[in-house]
Amino acid sequence: MLIAMTIMVPRRETPLRHVWSAAAIIGVAALVGCGTPGVSGVAGTAPAPQVFWTPPREQTAAVHPAGTPSQVPADLAARVQELRLADVVDIALRSNSATGAAWAQARAAAASYGSARGQYFPTVSFEASATTLKTAPFGGRVAAQQKYYGPTFTGSWLLLDFGERSGSISEAREALLAADWSHNAVIQDVVLAAEASYFVYVGTRALLTAQQTSLEEARTNLEAANERHNVGLATIADVLQAKTALSRAQLELESTEGALQTTRGALALSMGLPANAPYDIAPLPPGPLPLGIRDSVDSLIDRAIRERPSLLAARAAAREASARVTTVRGAALPSLVLGGTWQQVDFFNGSTTGGNGYMATIGLQIPIFKGGSQIYDVRAAQAAAQAAAEQVRGVEQQVVYQVFQAYYALRTATQQVRTSTDLLASATQSAQVALGRYKAGAGSLLDLLTAQAALASARGEEIQARFTWYVALAQLAHDTGILGLDGASPLGVRTDTTETPP
Repeated sequence: MLIAMTIMVPRRETPLRHVWSAAAIIGVAALVGCGTPGVSGVAGTAPAPQVFWTPPREQTAAVHPAGTPSQVPADLAARVQELRLADVVDIALRSNSATGAAWAQARAAAASYGSARGQYFPTVSFEASATTLKTAPFGGRVAAQQKYYGPTFTGSWLLLDFGERSGSISEAREALLAADWSHNAVIQDVVLAAEASYFVYVGTRALLTAQQTSLEEARTNLEAANERHNVGLATIADVLQAKTALSRAQLELESTEGALQTTRGALALSMGLPANAPYDIAPLPPGPLPLGIRDSVDSLIDRAIRERPSLLAARAAAREASARVTTVRGAALPSLVLGGTWQQVDFFNGSTTGGNGYMATIGLQIPIFKGGSQIYDVRAAQAAAQAAAEQVRGVEQQVVYQVFQAYYALRTATQQVRTSTDLLASATQSAQVALGRYKAGAGSLLDLLTAQAALASARGEEIQARFTWYVALAQLAHDTGILGLDGASPLGVRTDTTETPP
């Protein structure tokens, strides 16, 4: 845009350089205004570098207001305050965007496969036209005018080729299988994430309950110290130490309360809900914890190689790449095509006359030379197929390692559950004895506080061990490829019948 302007100023009152400065400022402002068009009625850019840009009103409106579109499903709303693990997984599978995206990709692959299979059938097209023609007089000929119209049907059918058609259909089929297996893998990923978040939240809540018990025990210790101090059997140092232990227990409780809200929001996120969604989790049913895997690590690895969705998707992708070699190789070979045309022509020159005609052809198409691109296409497809095969081998090794690692992680978690249970039992007895000795005047406050600290630590370790075991079991089921839609694990486990000491 060219802007011209003239500024008339008295020569004696305004220096010439001021005139040019004013003209430059106005010109730059005009150019800036022309270079930044508005967006929906607001300025296209901020007026200055240090000023926020004001967006259009529709851009600032919430697309999904909190709590509106991603709420708990209606069939689960009645027990939203007592959600079980299966309910959490159900909500996650319905609301998580990853499953929706993977499902849409699978449906797109299915449509592409259906489109590819259409190559087995003939193609027919219809065309209707109307033409007016007038010739000029020339060489003794008189001017003529014609009007004709009519429909035309054109068809073609690939009768025979040497792999291009079947290869492209095989490509689409394997791509569909890969998308379906990938969808299954995404579902298991979502289930595992929901389960892990569930157990972290429930474990944090159990830890909060344990710390509340520890806080009450710290208050009991302070009362005992005050009683002994009042009767002259303890110094003020015992009271101060008891108060310090009480404050430490209160501080740990407050930290866990904050962590509980964080884990609650993480669980809501894994379910595809807003972090502030109103919900709660039902307590875990009491009973012995099933411990021990009856399956061997080798049998689980064999099962993962057969059933792991991510590995099966990689294998399907490798077959797709192999089918691509057949497609590009067949494109360089001859093909036999049947074609035909049927046409109806009606002339209108004062009176309507017309007729119809048809044409049938059968042709042999032989690609001869395309600048060497066919050779390089085949080489590229072969290299891509080899790369896909190597990727399958890498994925298979990764799956074996993951199952191996998850198996021994579960075995370690099993031992930790048993050990932490024994630790909690001995720490409980030690704390009870220390409290009784202190009240009787036979023990020191330091012994009592040490025993109480060991008991609080044992409670936390026992809770962490139990819920780590649950997560390890879910991880092993996921890595094996058999994690269920309800969060259940079909792995064979043994129930621990050892009674936990009080």
